[in-house]
Amino acid sequence: MSNIQSIAVLGAGSYGTALAILLAKNGHQVNLWARNSEQAQLMQAARLNSQYLPDIAFPDTLSVTSDIKVALFKVDIILIAVPSHAFHGCLELCKPYLSEQSQLVWASKGLDPETGDLLGNVLQQELDFKVPHAILSGPTFAKEMAVGMPTAITLASQNKKLRKKFAKALHNDRFRVYLSKDIIGVQIGGAVKNVVAIGAGIADGLGFGANARTALITRGLAEMMRLGKALGGKRKTFTGMAGMGDLVLTCTDNQSRNRRFGMALGQGKARAKIEAEIGQVVEGVRNAKEVKMLSERHNVEMPICEAIYQVIYQGVDPKLVAHQLLTRDLKEES
Repeated sequence: MSNIQSIAVLGAGSYGTALAILLAKNGHQVNLWARNSEQAQLMQAARLNSQYLPDIAFPDTLSVTSDIKVALFKVDIILIAVPSHAFHGCLELCKPYLSEQSQLVWASKGLDPETGDLLGNVLQQELDFKVPHAILSGPTFAKEMAVGMPTAITLASQNKKLRKKFAKALHNDRFRVYLSKDIIGVQIGGAVKNVVAIGAGIADGLGFGANARTALITRGLAEMMRLGKALGGKRKTFTGMAGMGDLVLTCTDNQSRNRRFGMALGQGKARAKIEAEIGQVVEGVRNAKEVKMLSERHNVEMPICEAIYQVIYQGVDPKLVAHQLLTRDLKEES
């Protein structure tokens, strides 16, 4: 067990709650922050998150608050687990309580909604001092992680001390952490896989079958790697947990909100109705616009992600974009 005594987890959705439960079960004192004060009070009283993980009780070392000052008081590490579109706002809330001695990790998967920029760049632009930071990403469904099913994930940081310290805090006999220095590649993987998962769902919603789904995943990985390489990511990252691992998970299992959203689109349902039925943030919807901004800025061809953007934001018929993808000019695979 590491010498970490207190960790703040910011974001009480399913993923943030699951990470808080994991860390608390590992023996750490965890402050779970929820933006909504009523939600925080209900969770603290009931000792569970009845909205997202209703069957999983909180360990005794996990407490819930809606007061950001209380959540961050004398913690060793801050873990941000809010949706990517709320990342900037969460940083602004934290900033008065941060210093160069703070250590910050984020588990948000996506890009900045205004600029399509990497969240790591947003962090460095928002803070006028350097803070050791890391990103946590990989194939992890919240419920499976919270109940202790075997899981593996990637933790990336240029700071060796933080990388090892937080990996030790997370690691147990059911949760394995792989270390990386490639912060850029891990961020790209977490954003692009959400978009491709919507595409995989669309294909299945249209009844295209396993051949089409596999082709889409494979070529989606190629698009992820092209964008990652253009921004300085490392090839091996995209064949690891935060790349291929997360992509396969999100594209093939119906626990994925992105996949379920895509399936419903393929079946002809309206976007607003689908999002209401799912009842949680579907990250890939915003990511489709963000990835488009980023790929255009760096002149990276991403036809699958472009097609998914057209379906979501321009109302193009999914069958039409599928036809367009299949009838593109022939090319070498590599």
